[in-house]
Order: sequence, then structure tokens, then C-alpha cells
Amino acid sequence: MSQEKNNAKKLKASKSDTIQQSIKKIQDTTKKVRSFASKAALRSAILPGLGQMYNKKYWKLPLVYGAIAIPVSLFTYNKTWYERTRFAYQVRSNQDTANYEKIWRSLKPISTESLKRYRNEFRKSMDLSVLYFLLAWGLNVVDATVDGHLRTFDIGDDLSMQVKPYIPSNLSSGGLTLKLGFKKKEEQQHSIGF
Repeated sequence: MSQEKNNAKKLKASKSDTIQQSIKKIQDTTKKVRSFASKAALRSAILPGLGQMYNKKYWKLPLVYGAIAIPVSLFTYNKTWYERTRFAYQVRSNQDTANYEKIWRSLKPISTESLKRYRNEFRKSMDLSVLYFLLAWGLNVVDATVDGHLRTFDIGDDLSMQVKPYIPSNLSSGGLTLKLGFKKKEEQQHSIGF
């Protein structure tokens, strides 16, 4: 009897050790994933695209720089025309005849009130392009973080899913069956049906 109790205790202890080892392995993996994600996020926050390079997603670099280049070029364009219309509006509203020749040639025939509207529109567009730039930079950081979390994610051949129609023999009702299969190393398949 005592031999059976000892064997039961040893079995229980070995199961407990196995569970603790599994938990430790999961915790180590979680720390590693968090480390990848935080490093990628920090790098992308410092310089756009650096987190994608850290995650070895080099194909995303043109997308990141394209998404950031568009608002930068829009800002530059709108700033140039904002300064031109602001100058023209100031010259017109102050009736500064000495600087009238310095007004951009396409702005000379435009009325003072229209110059004011154009100036305000270019200023608004400049502000929006700054917001778009910050949004693109933020999305760059989010993308690097998500890729950092998924860096160690493994999609192996040991996971499968099948969706099959379910038709009962009496044909009174129907439905879908979802079957998830998990294979072990010995190629045994265990399925869960819903």
C-alpha cells in the first residue's frame, strides 16, 4: 500500500514539475515577445522604418517612407503658397505699392478678399498635413509593435481548421460544423467539434 502511495506522490510531483516547467517556458516566451515588440516600437518611434528593419520586414520600408513623404510634400507645397498669399494679402490690404511687383504673378489679378480666403485655406491645409504626418508616424510605430509581437508566432502544420456543412438525416434542420485539429509530433490528430 505504501509503495502505491509513493508512486502516486512521485507521479503527482512529476506532473507538477512538468506543469511548472511549461509555465516557465511560456513566461520566458512572453518576455521575449514583449522585448521584441518594445524594441521595435522604440526604434520606429525614433526613426520611421527602423522598427520594420528590426523585425526584418524590409518590404515595408517603401510603404512607411511613402506614407510619411506624402504629408511632408503636401506641407511644403502648402507652406510655399501660404507664404505667397500671405505676402500678397498684406501688400494689398496695406496698399503697399512699393512691394506690388514682388507679388507672385498668378496672384496679382486676384481680389484682396480672395487672397485672404486662399491664405486661410493654405494655412488649414498645412495644419492638416502635419496631422497626417503624425498619424503616419504613429501607424508606423503600431505596425512595428504588432510585427514585434508576431515575430515569434509560428503557424505550423500541426494546426488545421475545417468548416463543413452539417445536414441531419431527417433534413429538418441544418448548420455548420467547425472542426479544429491539433496534431502532436506522433501525428495523432485530436479534434474539437462545435
